[in-house]
Amino acid sequence: MRDSIPAVNERRFGAELALMVFLSAVALLVHIITNGRYGYFRDELYYIACGRHLACGYVDQPPLSILLLRLSEILLGDSLFAIRLLPALAGAATVALTGAIVRELGGREWAVALSCAASLFALFNLAVGNFFSMNAFEPLFWTGCIYLFVRIVNGGSPTLWLWLGALLGLSLENKHSTAFFAAGIFVALLLTPERRYFAGKWIWLGGLIAFAIALPNILWQARHHWPTYELLSNIAHSNKNVPLSPAQFIVQQVVLMNPGTFPLWLAGLLWLFGSRDGRRHCALGIIYLVTLAEFIVLHGKSYYLAPAYPMLFAAGSVAVEQVFAARLKWLKPVSLGVILVTGALFAPLALPILPPDELIAYMRAIHLQPPRTETSHTAALPQVFADQFGSEQMVGSVAHVYHHLRPEDRERAAIFCQNYGEAGAIDFFGPKLGLPPAISGHQNYFLWGPRDWTGEVVLVLDTNDEDERELFASVQDLGQIVSSPRAMPFERRMHVFLCRDLKASVQEFWPRVKKWL
Repeated sequence: MRDSIPAVNERRFGAELALMVFLSAVALLVHIITNGRYGYFRDELYYIACGRHLACGYVDQPPLSILLLRLSEILLGDSLFAIRLLPALAGAATVALTGAIVRELGGREWAVALSCAASLFALFNLAVGNFFSMNAFEPLFWTGCIYLFVRIVNGGSPTLWLWLGALLGLSLENKHSTAFFAAGIFVALLLTPERRYFAGKWIWLGGLIAFAIALPNILWQARHHWPTYELLSNIAHSNKNVPLSPAQFIVQQVVLMNPGTFPLWLAGLLWLFGSRDGRRHCALGIIYLVTLAEFIVLHGKSYYLAPAYPMLFAAGSVAVEQVFAARLKWLKPVSLGVILVTGALFAPLALPILPPDELIAYMRAIHLQPPRTETSHTAALPQVFADQFGSEQMVGSVAHVYHHLRPEDRERAAIFCQNYGEAGAIDFFGPKLGLPPAISGHQNYFLWGPRDWTGEVVLVLDTNDEDERELFASVQDLGQIVSSPRAMPFERRMHVFLCRDLKASVQEFWPRVKKWL
């Protein structure tokens, strides 16, 4: 009998591993099939531009994701498939890590299946795994940190703090919001018996590793007078982001995570505080609640909390498996079925499955759409889709104007864009059309400066010419740019203005175009 126990455990481990691999493969396949159906996301074009100006930091992000994109571009090229392969792999790995946390929490096959399915079909995870951004890697880093944390609490080697510190440092180099997650871990340690780890050396060494990895970006920030802090301050004092009450913030969590997963992650939170088995890992619940409170108080965007949910999916799945182990066993397959059905129902809101017109009709039919996070996002399509339309047409329109300039003007002309999406599009699509690099005051483009522009001739993309007439001796409207009817409305209103003879020197003028917002 005793000899059969290891065999049973081995079979269970094999089944659990197979589920994790299968659902991770499904996640990867979903992204590979769908991630080339629309166009380049405007932020991707900016990230590619950043990758061609490698640095230890940028106005609006740390350097890690940009470095990964540059390496990917060198090795695989800059096609949609190439630049979106790493986000797809990160999404698949997050699904597997969610299942790994389940096993550390004591869950078995049903719990692994539930948690991995929830992680796979969370709308946020579906969306960010489908295009390149720093958001694509944040769930992977946070979930990896939680996996190591749970292993440590379960009696794993204290040297795991070193690996946790390394992951936390990499996460900080990927996105600054990790600092709030790290604060949640610190508070959870203080409020639980896990505070005992502060008496050992390994947690401090792990913290030192995290700091060392994050240090290059900290030094870059200091050298450039803390631009990210200035950016966040500007946003806080503007109307850029959609204001949310605490209730609205929480409701948007339900939508972003897929309404079908709400009972699961809520059960996970309750299990962590209300169950004897769960209370051993109540630190996870504290991490979530502290991070939630931070983003609500600081008026963060609702999706900032999204990377914290895989640990609640894991906890909720263990709770379901335990509670319905003897009674109401049918609720386990029902729970999985709900996640799969709602995941399929809402997937078109996060993945480019449907043609744009059909997607708009579909959203009307189901009376649901992804939450708006910025006030300027007023297109009929969700912002993540609308910003994948119009860039190439816009660049072609600018190229048509540029090549009809007089030769002497063309030699001196620069192209000034109002935001990094337009500038990134000019820099990405423009070289094949003979365009010079773009200049802009938006985000890191401001730090790259006016390049070799003399101030004599510039093509300005803008919705009106009020500012240009104050700044230049001559302004001529050369017409509205060609865009896509599915692009953002403000992008469709852009005109190209031919401006001559800047009234001030370029050195005096450039600080005035700074737009960190």
